[in-house]
Amino acid sequence: MIDRRRILLTLGAAALGLPLTAHAQTKVWRIGYLSLSSGPSIRDENFREGLRELGYVVDRNITIEYRWAGGNRERLQELAAELVGLKVDVIVTASSPVAEAAKRATRTIPIVMAAIGDAVGSGLIDSLARPGGNITGLTMMSTDLANKRVQLLRELLPKATRIAVLVLANATASQKMLEEMRPVAKQMGIQFVLQTLNDGGSLPGIFAAMQRERAQALIVQTNPISFDYRARIAELAARQRLPTIYEGSEFVEAGGFLSYGPSVNDMYRRSAIYIDKIFKGAKPADLPIEQPTKFEMAVNLKTAKALGVKIQNSILVQASKVIE
Repeated sequence: MIDRRRILLTLGAAALGLPLTAHAQTKVWRIGYLSLSSGPSIRDENFREGLRELGYVVDRNITIEYRWAGGNRERLQELAAELVGLKVDVIVTASSPVAEAAKRATRTIPIVMAAIGDAVGSGLIDSLARPGGNITGLTMMSTDLANKRVQLLRELLPKATRIAVLVLANATASQKMLEEMRPVAKQMGIQFVLQTLNDGGSLPGIFAAMQRERAQALIVQTNPISFDYRARIAELAARQRLPTIYEGSEFVEAGGFLSYGPSVNDMYRRSAIYIDKIFKGAKPADLPIEQPTKFEMAVNLKTAKALGVKIQNSILVQASKVIE
């Protein structure tokens, strides 16, 4: 006689085992995340949110190997080599020095740039349409927008003739930005006071030098170090009553004066699209570089009042974020 109870139990156990077998066979992708920063920020949260929107969840079908250089560029090559040794499926980077370190470490593992100032000018890719090699992603066009920031400062401070520029030391993107701005500054009769940033500890000395050089305003380039120390930069600028324009709204939220540039948070979110395409078989060489589609201006009225700077309505109406 057939034991019907035993058959039902066997079938039930097999049915229960199906999801477990399917789960065991699910591909778990390994993402390497290389950054010059000291640790996670809102931008990294936006990156993970972009992955979740595409169905990628940590500990379910992806793992993320984070490597933070803590502002020390000498560690980047070592950390990039670690990620290559882990045989990650893709490496995510932001800023030219980080992408350059990743490129030196591997020519086979796909590299996705979350936000790079000038990927072509820095030699990372061949062209925006066909990047070539193993690198793709998004560019901030920060050099193209640099002139707009100079013009904004001139509109706000028509008598300013000496403007300090704070950039990351020994970075290709820094040089490209300065090359872009100099002709426009010369036409306006503006002289730049160049200051280079190596680490956060050098900021007090940098601002002291700006004061000695009689800087009347400041332009801050976004890079992992300036981003990590954005509140400190805003504090020192306020102490010297130095109107400062930034590339990202996070600086204004930290007490800075004004910012204009692409939404970097949106770019980090969109970088997940490149990862999804690569996981589905696309080659980085064939994925065109994306340029920003969303720009934002942020103004901190409290900081403006403390600095004694009147912001014209023509600028206020352009602001997508006003902090009072």
